[in-house]
Amino acid sequence: MTDPLFEVYRLNDDGLKKAASIAALFDKVLHELESVCRTDSREFSIVKTKLEEASFFAKKAMSIETGNQDLKVVR
Repeated sequence: MTDPLFEVYRLNDDGLKKAASIAALFDKVLHELESVCRTDSREFSIVKTKLEEASFFAKKAMSIETGNQDLKVVR
């Protein structure tokens, strides 16, 4: 049996809309930060990496809710 940490979920229409909403929110944060930070620095590269990481985990947290799932796919 696959550990739940490694399961993959196919999203239903609501889940897909929520994933798009999460992406849009993180995109807005990134653009706001670009307007006040020096963007050609190592530090800002780290900011972008951490936002990408946070976006991934936000989408994962959303996808584990059964109401957002279409079909559970285990790999």
